[in-house]
Amino acid sequence: MLAAALAASGCHASDAATPTSTPAAAPGDLPVGNSAAAMPGPGTCKLGTRDGQPLPDPNCTPGAVNPAVRQNTIKDTICQTGWTKTVRPPTSKTTKMKAASARSYNLAPSDKGEYDHLISLELGGAADDPRNLWVEPGTIPNPKDAVENKLHAAVCSGLIQLAPAQKAIAGNWVTAFDTVGLRIANGKVCLRDKPTSCVTSHRGDEDGN
Repeated sequence: MLAAALAASGCHASDAATPTSTPAAAPGDLPVGNSAAAMPGPGTCKLGTRDGQPLPDPNCTPGAVNPAVRQNTIKDTICQTGWTKTVRPPTSKTTKMKAASARSYNLAPSDKGEYDHLISLELGGAADDPRNLWVEPGTIPNPKDAVENKLHAAVCSGLIQLAPAQKAIAGNWVTAFDTVGLRIANGKVCLRDKPTSCVTSHRGDEDGN
């Protein structure tokens, strides 16, 4: 496991730089996905923690979004069962990316973890941008999967908008529910300020990672 890596908690600024060719989003928005974005250099990223759960280094893994997924396209993209299959990158590509990402975070090959999209595909995350992928330590499936699924249910039911959900999970997946004003009760996802507005949680499209 990654007890030693997690002990050195606290995200810090890395020396990794985003190439100037990477499309930039408007100020305050998340980066637009770009498969040619640079992978952070070996040892330049540090895992952080919140409530005992791992967080990626925000300077290395800030999250990035799929420009095809917008509020006005969710019914034809992320809210369509099976849609993530159409954008999920092949393992022949992600296996190599995972090894490079592990080196960026100074993780040993034997360390257990899932190569996970910070903004999940079911929330419109970029599929193969290194800025949206990190080796999340721990078991597979992991606790973040349930957060992704519940946010997906809230977005596709209309409880919350897509962009706030994306920003919340990119900023800190552990506190994402609080950030967007949701509460979880009896397996349902509800608005915190309107407890009767709820949607039943579900397992996301192919776990949505």
